[in-house]
Parts: sequence; structure tokens; C-alpha cells
Amino acid sequence: MRARLIVFPVKGRNWCFSRSIEPLVSGSGSGNIPSTLKDLWKKISFNSNSNPNVNSSSNSNANPFAANAELVVDFVSNKMNKAWIGLEKAPEGTFKNKLHGVGLKLLARVKPSEIFLKSISNEVSHIEVTYPSSLNARLVRRRLRHIATRGSIIHKKYLYGSVTLLPLTSAFTVLPLPNIPFFWCLFRTYSHWRALKGSEKLLQLVSDTPETPDGNEVEHGTKKFTNSPWVLQPSKELEELLHHGDEHDDLKKQAILKICKAFDLNSNDVLKYRNTM
Repeated sequence: MRARLIVFPVKGRNWCFSRSIEPLVSGSGSGNIPSTLKDLWKKISFNSNSNPNVNSSSNSNANPFAANAELVVDFVSNKMNKAWIGLEKAPEGTFKNKLHGVGLKLLARVKPSEIFLKSISNEVSHIEVTYPSSLNARLVRRRLRHIATRGSIIHKKYLYGSVTLLPLTSAFTVLPLPNIPFFWCLFRTYSHWRALKGSEKLLQLVSDTPETPDGNEVEHGTKKFTNSPWVLQPSKELEELLHHGDEHDDLKKQAILKICKAFDLNSNDVLKYRNTM
């Protein structure tokens, strides 16, 4: 699967990293997610009993524990998404509608870098990185490696912290009200897990580069090897849209919205980079 990543400076040394919205990607793999506990158990049993020597190229067969962990995470995520949709469709003024409002406030606190790393799924095998033509290709790739390396460290730490809080917050289930702290910790555990896996996948992609005869990793805006898992693509259009900054070298909201429209980005996620340092 190929993913298109958009990279550009937003505020000083603060850069935006975002993935273009692709309609075909959103529904990929959803049919493989078990819908009931019975189906989940069947798939776990199948993965556990599979012979890793039958197909060594398959990740699920080669590592049944990792495959089962992915199944459980996808199963829980699917249930959480259905519950969230139910809250979103609740009538105005109802208790469920108020819970949805609280959830939106909590989600607004999630950093955009985490959202970006979560978008790099394990199915992504190639990335096309679009960046302003004035930037150096080496710098862009270095910043990608930095956010991937930093993300793997941060989200691993917060993943352990969220898992530790799950047993504590589960004690609130004795109350007659919905256990919001538990579900929030459960969501954060899932989110950090996905961000951690995305960090590792992104680092693998941008680091998997054959050495060139002249010692250079990449030419500006060109790919030296056709089998490379990444392509750096400078964009004059993106460079022109960046010129709509103010006197403090910060992008205006209107300029960011134009970039989001031109490159199919989620404007709410990209706007968060303006307030994140």
C-alpha cells in the first residue's frame, strides 16, 4: 500500500506532518476484523495453531503472538468506534449527547503528531513525501526520521502508563454512571499502541535505503532506486501556498485551509500544529 505524506513548516521550526486522506484506505482491512468474541477466539486459535514454516513470508504466521495482539486491538477499536458513533447520533440534550461533547474536548487534546503516526499502518509499504520545493530533501528526510524515532520512545512510555492505569480505572465500574476514566484510558492505550507501531513502520521505511555509488542517499526531488520504499517529491504548488504567511513567519489559518484542500488533508489535525511546539 502506498501512502502520500505532506510535510511543510507551520510556525518557525514547527513542522506539519500529515497524510493525505484516501477513500480507498479507510475501508481497507475492515472485513478482516472479527465482530464477535466467538469470531475473535476462532482467529486467535487459527493463528496460534498455524505452522510458521508453511509460509515464512507471512508476518501473521511467522509471529502468531503479534498477529493475535493486532486482532485484539482491532476488535477493541471496532467496538469503541461503534460506541462512539452511537454517542454521536444521540439526540441533542440527552446524556449520551453530553458524553459525546466531553469526548470531543478530550480528543482535542490529542497531539497532531500522534494522529499522524497512527495513520502509518502496517500495510503501508511505500511512501511519497511531498514538501515545499525550497526545502532540502535531506532535511525533510531527517525530520521524518526524527519524528519517527521520538514517537517510538514517547508512545512506548505512555503505552505502559496507560496499561498501568487500566486496572485502577476499572474500579469505577461499581458506580451507576458510565466509567469514562476507564474508557478514556482504554482509548489512550489503543492510540499509543497504534502510534508506536506507526513510528516503527515509518522509521523502517525512511531508513531502508540502499547506498548509492557516489555516497549520496537521495537527489533533490528524485528517487535513485526504483525499489526504494520512499519517494521525495518537491512541490512548487505547496511552496506558493506557504507564501501566505504573516510578518512573524507563521502560516495564516486561511493559507493552511488552502493547503488542506489542495492536498486532501484533515484541516482540524493540521491546524493543531500551529499551537503545538
